[in-house]
Amino acid sequence: LRDFLLVYNRMTELCFRHCVCSLNYRLLTGREESCLDSCAARLVRANHRLVSAYVGLMPALLQRRAAEQAAPGPAAEQGASGPS
Repeated sequence: LRDFLLVYNRMTELCFRHCVCSLNYRLLTGREESCLDSCAARLVRANHRLVSAYVGLMPALLQRRAAEQAAPGPAAEQGASGPS
């Protein structure tokens, strides 16, 4: 939830700075609304692509970590084969 809120806040700030030119009016102009819609849509699509790539890579990363933890490291092998 925290990460989602951070992304949402950054997106809101970025699009607002890019699209809202003047605070002289109570409501956004049509041009500002259109700009905000397209800016938010671009960022949401980019975020979805990143999350999809992350989800696709995650199983391979988890398998690699599990294999590394299951295999004994070089220090453990030396200790087992050394003199007792």
